[in-house]
Amino acid sequence: MNESLLRTASSLGGAGRLAEAAAIYRQVLQQEPRNYDALHALGVIYFRSGQLREAEQMMAQAAGVNPRAAAAFFDHGCVLMAAGRFEEAQDRFNRAISIRPDFVEARGNRVHALMRLGRHPEALAESEHLVRMRPNLPQAHASRAGALQALNRPQDALASLDRATQLAPAASGLWADRAQALMALGRPAEALASVEQAIKCEPGNGVFPLMRGDLLVMLNRYQEAVAAYDAGLKLRPNVSDAWNRRGIALAQMGRKAEGLESFDKAIRIDPGHSEARNNRANILFGEKRFPEAAREFEQVLRAAPDSPYAAGFLIQSRLRSCDWSNLEKDRERLAAGIAKGERLIDPQGYLSICTNPQSQLHCARIVMQDEGAAVEKGPPSVRHRASATPATSPAGGGGKEAHALDYPSLSTGEETPGATGRRIRIAYLSADFRPHPVAFLIAGVFEHHDRNAFELTGVSLVQAGDSPIRNRIRAAFENFIDAAGRTDDDIAQELSRREIDIAVDLTGFTDGSRPAIMLRRPAPIQVNFLGFPGTMGSREIDYIIADRWLIPETARLFYDEKVVWMPHTYQANDSKREISDRVFTRRDMGLPEDGFVFCCFNNNYKVTPEIFAVWMRLLSQVPDSVLWLLKDNDAAAVNLRREAEARGVDANRLIFAARIAPADHFARQHLGDLFLDTSPYSAHTTGSDALFAGLPVISVYGATFPARVAVSLLHAAGMSELAMDSLDSYEAKALFFAQNREALKAIRSKLARSRDSAPLFNTALFTRHLEAAYRQMITLNRNGAGPQAFAVEAGA
Repeated sequence: MNESLLRTASSLGGAGRLAEAAAIYRQVLQQEPRNYDALHALGVIYFRSGQLREAEQMMAQAAGVNPRAAAAFFDHGCVLMAAGRFEEAQDRFNRAISIRPDFVEARGNRVHALMRLGRHPEALAESEHLVRMRPNLPQAHASRAGALQALNRPQDALASLDRATQLAPAASGLWADRAQALMALGRPAEALASVEQAIKCEPGNGVFPLMRGDLLVMLNRYQEAVAAYDAGLKLRPNVSDAWNRRGIALAQMGRKAEGLESFDKAIRIDPGHSEARNNRANILFGEKRFPEAAREFEQVLRAAPDSPYAAGFLIQSRLRSCDWSNLEKDRERLAAGIAKGERLIDPQGYLSICTNPQSQLHCARIVMQDEGAAVEKGPPSVRHRASATPATSPAGGGGKEAHALDYPSLSTGEETPGATGRRIRIAYLSADFRPHPVAFLIAGVFEHHDRNAFELTGVSLVQAGDSPIRNRIRAAFENFIDAAGRTDDDIAQELSRREIDIAVDLTGFTDGSRPAIMLRRPAPIQVNFLGFPGTMGSREIDYIIADRWLIPETARLFYDEKVVWMPHTYQANDSKREISDRVFTRRDMGLPEDGFVFCCFNNNYKVTPEIFAVWMRLLSQVPDSVLWLLKDNDAAAVNLRREAEARGVDANRLIFAARIAPADHFARQHLGDLFLDTSPYSAHTTGSDALFAGLPVISVYGATFPARVAVSLLHAAGMSELAMDSLDSYEAKALFFAQNREALKAIRSKLARSRDSAPLFNTALFTRHLEAAYRQMITLNRNGAGPQAFAVEAGA
């Protein structure tokens, strides 16, 4: 009778009627508790129904009833694998193999169990035994590939997967595994082709379009990536990671609102998705919705306290809205954490908070170590070196061993850059060939370069539409590479193929930066210039362009680059700056007709409580005076007015100026009387803009590069008497001019005369000095001396 029941149950199970089949198997077991077939079959049904505890009990009993049944031990192992009990599972697979040495499935699953246990050498040995047993079994080669991948042997893994896909060309999973191996080898374009083959094999599998989206993001093909994610999410709509990565692609395309919606979807699916929250916060930050960004970063840190750089962005969100409620504690926390190597804040964000150049160096090194780790995992890339001499540490200790010079000899005549043969090839890399302060500063330098001696290549790192400044810059280059959609390695290889002699990074750590390009060493000489006011924290960057005011001799140890001291100032300036012919009145700007107008057009995040306290004391001492500030965001204006009231100053005496076109901004600056600089992040482009517009700037010496830029500008403009050595003297000088209009008139007249004669705005002169610096770098490289600090003479 039981035989008939077992046949009926088997038929029902085969038809998918599992509950009815299970009922019959239980009926059999009531009559015959040790019936192996019923125990085993019921265990399979429980397993298929997701009832792992019951399945494990049935399989254990079945194996106990028939200890020579290899299938019972194998199925028991499968149940244990599903339950995450990998040590016990591999023991059951061992038992199955001992009974049936040719049990291929058991050997394959034993490989998987060993892999989950981290016993990768044993997994590889087992998989290779399996390949010898069944050389034409695709799964055997796939198992071997998995073990090889875990042992960081992606090239060997790829060879196994190539064989597996030859044997089973319609097996979608094998193509997906092959894509993973290619990704590990840094070959994303080939990995993409492999994933697309997987999609052809199994178009209904939602995993593969999502993999395709990830690869397209790696290739900077964001629009296609979004389409791929959409295709995958139609099939698998509740994958929070996919919604998160879709949001990243949208953000990279500038579609920020849609990106936020995508991150919101990821968070609704998984409220604990800290990465999606972090990405959402970053968009809010970029959109200047700083209070919202701060709240989001707080949630990120509650969920993941060690989330890299989130603490720094929280602090920056507060600072950019001029919320100083926790600033002193934030400063202490950052300084202590960075000293310990913690990934707390990006170097650009740290500039407005830090007054210690050594701490800024450590911050830059932390980020570059992260970038370097990513580069090391990537494919082999060109690795030029600036010299064959070993580098030494800033403290004078032994440095890392130098690599052999991987560059054509610089003393062989016709192919020597800067000799009588070909021109020196300079590549300028920037995310700012668009309406941006860096572009406005350096456009004239590109136009003034000596084309008989230098061949110029521009590399634009981000997407940027047409604009007058971009078109002007593009026309100044002989070669222009729009690299927005290209990988870091691709760009580095391109510069190497072009035999670039000097690569100049104009972006550093600012928005759109891609420092990993320079870490790949695309040129034998690499330079940090203009865009980021500080060290890049890597010996792969050979030089930093500075001047004696920015980096005194005693401060060299805080820079991993060798310092090149320009004779007047490091800052390039454009003598063609356009001043609008629009006529602005004080009434237009909401300013008093006769009152004294202190002003500061620096970004609001540069305003600190210490400098603001000075400003409020000045307003208190100068009746009818006002403070004219740039309005960066509504929250900052609200908080600054509140801070003024707290210091006994009527909030209406703070007047906020909206952002307008640069030429119009130049034209309206004459309405101000005196520009009050910030510290420890001083006026940079805003400082030279004010001086060019005829507006005197008072600044104060600081300890760091960003704190001393305005001082450098004042000296180059012939206005050194406005560079003060302390906040007390800064305050006293500002009060003196506010109370002595004739003295102010005299200083404005001097500034107007100096604009056409002082070095600050002499673009041709600056360019000659910069070219002299480049030539000296080439000479040092040609002589094998390696990067050396040097000064460019004023007569060069």
